[in-house]
Amino acid sequence: MDILIVEDEAPAARRLERMTAEVLGAAATSLTIRNSLAGAEAYLGDHCVNLVLLDLNLNGADGFELLSRLAAGSFHTIVVSASVDQALRAFEYGVLDFVPKPYDRHRLAKAFDRLHAGRPAETPGMRVLSVKSMGAVRLVPVETVRFFKGADDYVELHLTNGSIELYGKSLEALCQLLPPRYYRIHKSYIVDLAAAQRIHVFGGGKYELEMRDGARLPVSRTQYRAILDKLEHAPA
Repeated sequence: MDILIVEDEAPAARRLERMTAEVLGAAATSLTIRNSLAGAEAYLGDHCVNLVLLDLNLNGADGFELLSRLAAGSFHTIVVSASVDQALRAFEYGVLDFVPKPYDRHRLAKAFDRLHAGRPAETPGMRVLSVKSMGAVRLVPVETVRFFKGADDYVELHLTNGSIELYGKSLEALCQLLPPRYYRIHKSYIVDLAAAQRIHVFGGGKYELEMRDGARLPVSRTQYRAILDKLEHAPA
């Protein structure tokens, strides 16, 4: 696992580096520190990473401007910050976890465990998606996405206005960040089950989920029963 630590206080950065190495052991193949937004973005422009450990306050810079720009990357982000009042907002931007300072080894290990979990701990989930296009980052509200479709290492955002945006994270990574009502119905599709209407059953084990806007999307055989149960027990 290649990890970038973005922290402007040298002692804090070294402590985080040391504890990360202790917790992950050989799984941490590289640990790199950058102390500014510019340094982090320059590094990410030349290197692929799996995880960014991010302090929200970098030399007085707007932490959420930084977060929105980093959140457009293919990697996961864990915020490590003393600004605990910003935790909920950070989750809305799509961070995997928020580790409040001061932290200990156990709390940091718990955050790393979420990299391998199906979802983070009980959180409201992300509300905006950071989409990078022509060097700029735009925030797309999750509620404007009709459905998510996998496209290799990216995800197509099929929006309510009929347009399609390309999102930098994989479908697997996205599953860990969305609100709990979003469900992976097929290897290539995630939908908001609150916007689903019914399942159509065809011969040969073929199933389709009809959304309230008329979209009909494939449902995998392995997910059919679970989705049917969720629809039958959904609030009226």
